[in-house]
Amino acid sequence: MTRPGGVTVEVPATSANLGPGFDSLGVALTLTDEVTVELGGDGVSIEVVGEGADVADRGDRHLIVTTVRAALETIDRLAGADEAARLGKGVRLRCVNRIPHSRGLGSSSAAIVAGILAARALHPGGDAMDDAAALRLASWIEGHPDNVAPCLLGGLTIAWDDRAVRLDLDREVVVFVPDARLATEQARGLLPETVPHADAAANAARAALLVTALTGGLDDATVLAASEDRLHQAYRAPAMPESAELIRKLREQGVPAVVSGAGPTVLAFTSASRIDSNACEVGNGWHIHPLRVAPQGASVLT
Repeated sequence: MTRPGGVTVEVPATSANLGPGFDSLGVALTLTDEVTVELGGDGVSIEVVGEGADVADRGDRHLIVTTVRAALETIDRLAGADEAARLGKGVRLRCVNRIPHSRGLGSSSAAIVAGILAARALHPGGDAMDDAAALRLASWIEGHPDNVAPCLLGGLTIAWDDRAVRLDLDREVVVFVPDARLATEQARGLLPETVPHADAAANAARAALLVTALTGGLDDATVLAASEDRLHQAYRAPAMPESAELIRKLREQGVPAVVSGAGPTVLAFTSASRIDSNACEVGNGWHIHPLRVAPQGASVLT
């Protein structure tokens, strides 16, 4: 039977691409949303505190609501059950959101993973959906796995198709969040259909080096070299000139900085103290958040 009172899921922000790892590399971050889901009845009730309050009135079209329903139906198939209809179409949703929306920090992936884990916890046959199946569904809903993988698994993830592996990574990062938003669809629309073979080869080498540099604790100079990108950041720069300029300034000072996801947030593999010493290079207009790579992905709290 379903859990009385519903369940609360905590989901981390994520940063994908990390420079050269386009659509494949990602990290979970110590910035989280909390989502409470209850099932029953027919209607949809949504309460949002913090980010995303402007889309709380989407009702049946709210991403978490559609994800919960898709996950319940998927679990039905996996478990050979027919519980989704019995559980009802009604969803009561309360979100305490801290992850900025449309900034490149995985807010949509967090919503998707929260909906899937809530459905898994509430469905009597939820054990039929393991993390691999959850990742497949999340990747299908999101369209790519680079953000949903670290959100679900934590740490540093390498994703391909609808699969991923997780690596331990314990280090500080700093994210610079602007007020301006940029839709992922808009950012993807700036990418060319093809890229030069030399650029693809350069990114493949740097992505492999970046994983080694981060997990092996190599020096910042190596991380700086490894985090160079030729596949997406330059093409997207016209849509986020302030982000491109900040990255240029930080990298000139030896700070490994990249676009977070589709942007416009900037992620730097560095410490808050080093950013403080480079404050003149950062400039105004940024919300600066010292964070860490989160060792744990999404979890059911109650």
